[in-house]
Amino acid sequence: MAGPFTAWRTAASLPSLPDVHASLAVPRSASVLRKMLAFAGPGFLISVGYMDPGNWATDLAAGSAYNYTLLSVVMLSNLMAILLQSLALKLGIATERDLAQACRDHYSPPVSFALWVFAEVAIAACDLAEVIGSAIALQLLFGIPLLWGACITGADVLLILLLQGRGFRYLEAVVISMIALVAVAFGTEVILSRPEWAQVVRWSLVPSTRIVTDTSMLYIAIGILGATVMPHNLYLHSSIVQTRNYSRTLEGKREALRYASIDSAVALGLAFFVNAAILVVSAAVFYRSGHHEVAEIDDAYKLLSPLLGVAGASTLFALALLASGQNSTITGTLAGQVVMEGFLQLRMKLWARRLLTRLTAIVPVILVTAIYGQHGTAKLLVLSQVILSMQLSFAVVPLVMFTGDRTKMGEFANSRWLQSVSWTTALLIAGMNGWLLVQSVRLLHS
Repeated sequence: MAGPFTAWRTAASLPSLPDVHASLAVPRSASVLRKMLAFAGPGFLISVGYMDPGNWATDLAAGSAYNYTLLSVVMLSNLMAILLQSLALKLGIATERDLAQACRDHYSPPVSFALWVFAEVAIAACDLAEVIGSAIALQLLFGIPLLWGACITGADVLLILLLQGRGFRYLEAVVISMIALVAVAFGTEVILSRPEWAQVVRWSLVPSTRIVTDTSMLYIAIGILGATVMPHNLYLHSSIVQTRNYSRTLEGKREALRYASIDSAVALGLAFFVNAAILVVSAAVFYRSGHHEVAEIDDAYKLLSPLLGVAGASTLFALALLASGQNSTITGTLAGQVVMEGFLQLRMKLWARRLLTRLTAIVPVILVTAIYGQHGTAKLLVLSQVILSMQLSFAVVPLVMFTGDRTKMGEFANSRWLQSVSWTTALLIAGMNGWLLVQSVRLLHS
């Protein structure tokens, strides 16, 4: 269509993820339910990143060390996620550009290149968590040594290729099935752990001042933020929302935005349930029993069944971990493809892209495991989430700026109140990261 959308598009650029762009039909005349189902999917692919193994490490550490206190951080992070992902899908629908393409169009080549590097660092940190989580799950379930498990996870590129070849809808169905497994597993664990529900509600709604005064708690809190609001998900969501073949008119985009926002909010609501459930189980089982330093996933596995007195609780935990890790490989691969194509206009074979990112993650895991043993992987998991949080502002600031710009977004530009809330969120994220850096430097010099 003519107007601001056309003016912003570069002449020779391809659509985002061209192989699946507008490949899924949306019925023009159908019931609300059928249209909701047609748009359902992208939000659930995004939600995978909000319940990956990195979340497990930070949530387990938070619950075992500080009881339910950091539930408010999980809640705040989820609200931030819903806001930022809604901006990402709005950018994709309104401009027909993903966030990486939009950055390349808007910024100078050096700035665009720097943003690409930051995005790749975030993807590598996320992939690091996936490798560790999947390797630990394989060890817990089948007794495979951690080093071998990390190497085996490199073969999951074959799974990605198989799913991609069968079509995007098939890929979404597999992802949603594994999300359901994780949700059912932790729903069961929550029931078995019998938490103090009054405290759960209280600490979900009332933040503690200790979060900003206690450096150790702040470190875990920012790890939760990094594990929940992931920068590469903003790039990915702005792309995969365009896989629907909705009408590329103003009215068609309004409808697409409405249904895509519902899909995103429902999926991220489910992600909040999983994250909160992990922390609640950790607090109710480990903190309550005096195990205040259960930050390692394998320790949680060993303690769950004995402390709960329920056979199979630990196995259920490990199965959910494996499903979570494998799910995250799918979205990590897609995000890497979006970022590389969007920033560099460079297309790479999917297997080559997956192998590159996987090797980047496997090497640090092997080194840490060889030097520090299995206990080092827990610290590496939490560190990976803090790295993700540090990279977040480099995706959030351009996103907020673009979606508030009427010359780029037309009538879809953020309203004043929404732009104010968005900038407040961006500044809060940057402020928390800055505070953590200052505290960390003080600790080093003390």
